[in-house]
Amino acid sequence: MEFDLRPKKLDVYIVKKFITTFFVALLLIIGIVIIFDISEKIDDFVSKEAPLRAIIFDYYINFVPYFMNMFSPLFIFITVIFFTSKMAADSEIVAILSCGVSFHRMMAPYIFSATLIALLSLCLNLFIIPEANKTRLDFETQYIKNRYKSVGRNVHYQLAPGEFVYAESFSKWNNTAYRFTLEKIEDNKLVSKLSAETAVYDSVKCSWRLKKYFIREYGNDLTDRIRSGKQLDTVIDLSVKDFILTDDMVETLTYSELNELIELQQMRGDANVKYALIEKNTRFALPFSAFILTIMGVALSSKKRRGGIGWNIGIGIALAFTYILFLRFSQMFVHGGVLPPFIALWIPNVVFALIAAFLYRIAPK
Repeated sequence: MEFDLRPKKLDVYIVKKFITTFFVALLLIIGIVIIFDISEKIDDFVSKEAPLRAIIFDYYINFVPYFMNMFSPLFIFITVIFFTSKMAADSEIVAILSCGVSFHRMMAPYIFSATLIALLSLCLNLFIIPEANKTRLDFETQYIKNRYKSVGRNVHYQLAPGEFVYAESFSKWNNTAYRFTLEKIEDNKLVSKLSAETAVYDSVKCSWRLKKYFIREYGNDLTDRIRSGKQLDTVIDLSVKDFILTDDMVETLTYSELNELIELQQMRGDANVKYALIEKNTRFALPFSAFILTIMGVALSSKKRRGGIGWNIGIGIALAFTYILFLRFSQMFVHGGVLPPFIALWIPNVVFALIAAFLYRIAPK
């Protein structure tokens, strides 16, 4: 089978239809979502006296790329099904195939358009959205509600080889860790243990203030050195974010920062590394869905049906939401420790790729 990859009127026509319909649908749906979001948050804006400039430029301008990327599978599916169904209803698909253009060749401009959107989504994920999320989440924290977890419980960390930290709980309101313990181990032997009733973080000095502390150093000659006191200021390679890291926070990290965080948390044995791993894999899995959903959309809507465009759009919306829910649901496998993030986050793409392959095979050619 020979493919002519030179631009033709058909290619330009389909690409133009695809991209135009995609952005029109995007603007319409985002406009509706913003209206509903304003009606939901207007009381917070008024009660906390949020400036109009901050509402527009700090919140909604940064909300758009976040929402656009999150629901890009829905926009792509609706776009493909809408204009392809219209082409089928107007007998354009039949005319194209009757002129000797194969179904495989007709897919070329669709795949090209999907590639452009996938690259846009990837660029948003890696470069634009992390910075936008920082500003958006700062606004939400100040004027809407605190999106960060206020308390971390039973926190375990490996700060460095042989250095381990434990805290029974942590309160963000006063930057205080309760029942704080720091242990140092050498050659599989405990050499020192620092315990404190509380450890308060001083953001100015970037240090920790230990209250009611107790230090025990274990000697080789069965003699231990013991020190205690009411207060001790010390520097520990530990920050407030280490105690309260959530999925919102990892969304504000660039790709290089995300990799650094994953490496650090894996070294520390931090269970919160799952948030960073989920975010990293989602940033690549979501853009890849553009190809899968485009193929599914064309295969479903290229045949003229009795139900018309409405029936195809209904099926498209249902399948798109199923994909989005499947992607969110797959994160539960990671949180539950059932599957590693790479496998769990790519399962929806694998399943829908198999469905797309089947639909493509039975599509009219």
